Amino acid sequence: MSPVPALEGDPRTVYSEWAQYLEEVATRGRRRERGLSHLRLAVFVAGVASGWLAFGSHQIPPSWVLPPAALFLVLVILHDRVIRKLRTTERTAEYFVQGLARLDEKWAGTGQSGLERLEATHPYANDLDVFGEGSLFELLCTVRTSAGEETLAADGEAAVKRGEETLARWLLEPASAADIVQRQEAVRELIDRVDLRRDLALLGANVGERVSSQRLAEWGSAPSSMAGSGFRLAAGALTVFTLSSACGWILTDMSAIPFLFFALVQAAFAMALRPRVRAILAAAEAPGQDLAILAGLLARIEEEPVAAERLRVLTEALGGDRMPPSRRIAQLRRLLEFADARHNQFFAPLGGLLLWGTQMALALERWRSDSGATLAPWMKVAGEVETLCALSGYAYEHPEDVFPEIVQGGPLFEGKGVGHPLIPESECVRNDLALGGDLLALVTSGSNMSGKSTLLRTVGCAAVLAQAGAPVRATGLRLSPLQVGASIRISDSLRQGRSHFMAEVQRLRQIVDLTEGEYPVLFLLDEVLHGTNSHDRKIGADAVLRGLIERGAVGIVTTHDLALAQIAERNELRVENVHFQDRIEDGQMFFDFRLRSGVVTRSNAVELMRSVGLDV
Repeated sequence: MSPVPALEGDPRTVYSEWAQYLEEVATRGRRRERGLSHLRLAVFVAGVASGWLAFGSHQIPPSWVLPPAALFLVLVILHDRVIRKLRTTERTAEYFVQGLARLDEKWAGTGQSGLERLEATHPYANDLDVFGEGSLFELLCTVRTSAGEETLAADGEAAVKRGEETLARWLLEPASAADIVQRQEAVRELIDRVDLRRDLALLGANVGERVSSQRLAEWGSAPSSMAGSGFRLAAGALTVFTLSSACGWILTDMSAIPFLFFALVQAAFAMALRPRVRAILAAAEAPGQDLAILAGLLARIEEEPVAAERLRVLTEALGGDRMPPSRRIAQLRRLLEFADARHNQFFAPLGGLLLWGTQMALALERWRSDSGATLAPWMKVAGEVETLCALSGYAYEHPEDVFPEIVQGGPLFEGKGVGHPLIPESECVRNDLALGGDLLALVTSGSNMSGKSTLLRTVGCAAVLAQAGAPVRATGLRLSPLQVGASIRISDSLRQGRSHFMAEVQRLRQIVDLTEGEYPVLFLLDEVLHGTNSHDRKIGADAVLRGLIERGAVGIVTTHDLALAQIAERNELRVENVHFQDRIEDGQMFFDFRLRSGVVTRSNAVELMRSVGLDV
């Protein structure tokens, strides 16, 4: 068998060696699992045969049934362990296989699309493919656990989302320069932590249902229905008196009357509290299913050495207490397991004597009173660490991408060799451009399919990734915090009675309103106002562009209408014309997707129509 591979080196070597090694381990595990399964069956048959010989035909002593029964029990335990180890090995192998798929540009459609988070009114999520199959979210969200939380409401109001929401929020909102720099520092430190990312992925795969953070947080912060120590003292005293009197009755000559008295008092006490006890135990059962992920996730985070400021802040939020969060959650899990024992028919009589359900409900309420309010902060820490690990995984798999230089103030977007992260590297054409300072906007002309819309998405994705703290596909990038606003993929709505032109106008209004926010706006407008006539388009586009620039925004406008290119002749706007070209050779069109200065001089619409067989 191959030796255990290292977790250091280039991504393809690490992923390939681990995938091969783990497949060998899994193959051996499958052989062992099949062997134990066959042995179990043989022992079971032997046990049935010995049982018939002992109790049916009475040919052997009954004691001969015990060895095969004991052996069968041992084999069941061993078989279960082998199966769990095999599943873990297979999931670990799948983690590295998925990594290879990403390196081979075959990841689209294999991960989490995040489509449920897509809002039609968001100023750029749909336009820039933030969510969906083959999206930024699917590319980045490689950590499969969902234990982390993100509290989105201000002033401590509970608005808790699932773990991936931290990543989603970072992709959907601008960030301050300080936050971006801290994220970058943390991501850089985690780049080589392949083992950490692997472990987090496995923690998520070990439990079939994802953690419902909303459910955990609501349970932890709900008011107690049995607060105070009086209930616990009364329940404990009654149980002690009942057990003592039972022992005295059984072991000595004591009368049964004390036992019956305390048993009746205890039963009355339990009946009086029964509605509240049932409610407490029922409410705790659902969150209890989620705690395995959270406890394992926090334990893994607690043991990881960190140096980056943001990581230290996060890990310190889990420390400084009498007991680490992972151990406190483990205590809660044990309480829930003990509470579940009341359903065992063999334990039920003893459980009634011990006032078991009431005792467990009181213990759960005490734990919730002491630690329930901290569940949401713990999950927030877990969610942010998961997100930083996801971004570090992207950085590890894209070593040629650069971390942008973040500058205060702005607006500024100054990129060299900027490419689109969702286009395969072998097909990606990169361009240089700069916005800010002496140049505030670009009017981009070009023929159909020449790359105008892709340029907008490339710039937008770079800004989004940069502010999330991730590296970007570029040879260099300097930018300030920016609020992106895009009008690229606008559609009408029959149900809402809204035309394409009205939808675009409403988006433009939204982008203008964004200029009143905390960060300068980066606007990305594709074929601006193309739903109206040329005269109105020129007037409207001129007004929109002027208004955005006067409000401190920078951006790019694309157009087929060369009349709009005249806007750049107005020097006070600090706008420049750029274009993409194409060429026709032997009836075929070719595009180089290179951005050039000036206005395009030709169109290819007629050639495109002819190329698909239209008689033009």
